[in-house]
Amino acid sequence: MPAIFLLYRFAGMNMHFDEQLNQLIESALAEDIGDGDHSTLACIDANAKGKAVLKIKDEGILAGVAVAEKIFRFMEPGVGFRVIRQDGHIMKPGEIAFEVNAHVHTILKCERLVLNCMQRMSGIATLTNMYVQRLAGYKTQVLDTRKTTPNFRLLEKEGVRIGGGINHRFGLYDMIMLKDNHIDYCGGIERAIELAWLYVQQHDKELKIEVETRSLEDVKKVGFEILKRKGTTYYGIGNAIAFITKSIFNDDHRIIALSCVLDGEYGETNLCTGVPAIITREGIKDIVELRLNEEEQAKFKKSTAVLRDYMTSIGYEEKVPALA
Repeated sequence: MPAIFLLYRFAGMNMHFDEQLNQLIESALAEDIGDGDHSTLACIDANAKGKAVLKIKDEGILAGVAVAEKIFRFMEPGVGFRVIRQDGHIMKPGEIAFEVNAHVHTILKCERLVLNCMQRMSGIATLTNMYVQRLAGYKTQVLDTRKTTPNFRLLEKEGVRIGGGINHRFGLYDMIMLKDNHIDYCGGIERAIELAWLYVQQHDKELKIEVETRSLEDVKKVGFEILKRKGTTYYGIGNAIAFITKSIFNDDHRIIALSCVLDGEYGETNLCTGVPAIITREGIKDIVELRLNEEEQAKFKKSTAVLRDYMTSIGYEEKVPALA
């Protein structure tokens, strides 16, 4: 498995994945071993060496091999560890994931932690990959959350990554995410965004702000707040989509500027251009013909002439179906 250079901001300081993993391993081994593995101490010679393999018992996506090696080497740096199946491998029952050669005491102290990590990580990777495969061909991505087992978030999120998902925020400290509770306590979505924006500016923090919305109206409000602060229409696309979608769902018969195929309207035929139109649940009901003065007519003709020249230059000759 390639080295992981992902950097998390953890507990007020920058920590690499391996540093966090070492903390997790140390804490987990201390929890399990306590003042000694008395079963092993009682009947196994401290100098005895042995070999162990991890045998796969189910289908799915393998995850945690690299972590297993870290666990064994944390206890005994000089262990012999041979990777047979890499993380991300589509595993089959009966396959061997890895082989480890070490002191028997090391193997017996580490085996339960290794299995606990790999079983949980592989389960998460397998489920994540199931959804990733269903979304193949689309631009939709599978993101993880903070709904994780306490003190095991690092490896649960690593399982998501191995399964093809995308790691979202790691904690409360690496992103501002305004959820329903923040918005309700603050007094509204606009106020929450305003205060979050000021907080980032005042504290000079490079934090992304995300907003959880509960309705199309919320999406419009968020889009407007972003436009005010970013000064770009890039974010206006989502706002426009939300507005059009709401109009269709409610069957409002609103007049909205849309790209329509003209069939005699405005003196043009077989031309697709932006004009005001009435939109309903069934689609575009009618094109609204505005009364243009001479100057407006001249500008419109000039615009359509440029559009027709472009259509000709790209070889567009097929007639577009006219509005029914």
